[in-house]
Amino acid sequence: MNTNQIRVRFAPSPTGPLHMGGVRTALYNYLFARKHKGKMILRIEDTDQARFVEGAEAYIIESLSWCGIEFDEGVHVGGPYAPYRQSERKEIYRQFVMKLIDSGHAYYAFDAPQELDAMRKRAEEEKAPPFQYDVKTRNYLRNSIALHETEVKKLLSEQTPYVIRAKIPENETIVFHDLIRGKVDFESNLLDDKVLFKSDGMPTYHLANVVDDYLMKITHVIRGEEWLPSAPLHVLLYRFFGWENVMPEFAHLPLLLKPDGKGKLSKRDGDRLGFPVFPLQWKDPESDEISSGYRESGYLPNAFINILAMLGWNPGTEQEIFSMQELIESFSLDRVSKSGAKFDADKAKWYNHRFIQSTSDSELAKIILPYLENQGISVEAAKLEQFIPLVKERANLLPDLWNQMSFLFLRPDCYDEQILKKRWKPDTSTTLLEIAGLIEKSGNATAEELSILLKGYVEEKKLNTGGIMLPLRIALVGSASGPDLFLIMEKLGVAEVVERIRLLANYSDQNS
Repeated sequence: MNTNQIRVRFAPSPTGPLHMGGVRTALYNYLFARKHKGKMILRIEDTDQARFVEGAEAYIIESLSWCGIEFDEGVHVGGPYAPYRQSERKEIYRQFVMKLIDSGHAYYAFDAPQELDAMRKRAEEEKAPPFQYDVKTRNYLRNSIALHETEVKKLLSEQTPYVIRAKIPENETIVFHDLIRGKVDFESNLLDDKVLFKSDGMPTYHLANVVDDYLMKITHVIRGEEWLPSAPLHVLLYRFFGWENVMPEFAHLPLLLKPDGKGKLSKRDGDRLGFPVFPLQWKDPESDEISSGYRESGYLPNAFINILAMLGWNPGTEQEIFSMQELIESFSLDRVSKSGAKFDADKAKWYNHRFIQSTSDSELAKIILPYLENQGISVEAAKLEQFIPLVKERANLLPDLWNQMSFLFLRPDCYDEQILKKRWKPDTSTTLLEIAGLIEKSGNATAEELSILLKGYVEEKKLNTGGIMLPLRIALVGSASGPDLFLIMEKLGVAEVVERIRLLANYSDQNS
């Protein structure tokens, strides 16, 4: 393998948000290219204008950028093989499809869509095999194989709508080698004569992707398993064009499966089970429906990449946490599985937790500043950084950091009534106010000094430690959860601690 010439592409269609399975395909292409010092290309395959969705292309580019997947050439960065948007390459495809017409490897088909629909319906009603436009049926349909040359010319001169179909050869076994699956073969008699050029003047995926891969000198096509049934046609097109000696190597990636392993992972599964399936939040431009994204749900991009990398690939070691550079160095297609990979939402959170722990406090402070700003709280990153260690260990998602430290910025607006009812005694208010007085006199005491002070008071008064410390925590936090009580006191400061204790004592007296 000449690694200096390796060129791969990620070629999504702008028909909606980018599924996490698509991001994984882009990631594997990227890792393979970088591992072999090759080039990574982003090509937008927008030949299906009927399914085009406004904003989808920009969403795809932003998603891949957030993930840290970089491109050497593409629709957004340019390059020597521009344009990289297929709708801008229509004339190129027309030239190539006419070569197939001239060589007899493709033909005009004038059948009206409703005529073909009627044949499909008839086959269904008669419980016959499904109708297929292929070697067995094309000779009696309305196309340039079955019709006389004079009739074909007449139809063309009258601008009768047509499509151009590939002429699949009879009685042939089409064989190619897949880098993941090994030898793959298809019987040509089972294949249909796929449309290569549509009546709207646009190529189909099959023609456009083969022509572009050839012109852009793509050496490896790494794509999802759903494209495996199309591979024999693509192999044939390379032969029809005489490009067999430069045909790229194929690698078809396994599916991402539902958590129970039964079927392909879909948006519906994410909605039902409460996890995102898109990298970024997506707002449907027609329905205004909002779908959750990993970024907005509080995942770090390097955690998301790690999650995807391990869905279908393993390094052959016990290592589970990788930086992007480590993934590049470790990645190889021969360690990609043939079978589908089950998505595990709990494992995804575990990965994110691990990456949160390994991210510096200063970086986390910068990342969660927007969460505080959304709450109308203005704080310097340097001050926020001091609070991160209190809550970092218990955070699985970035919003957890704010949710678990919000009490440091906002006084409790309610208290855990169940605990108060269980722990509150007639003299609890008096005791708490005495403690407030002690704290007020302590000056800027450290957590350790406050611990010694309060524990000494409890011992001197022969009090139940839990009976005092728990109401004290309720006063500061509003609930029984949170980090070390004395660290909370230190971070809040004496004046705020005293005020919160007095507020709870007053609240309890009014509600007793």
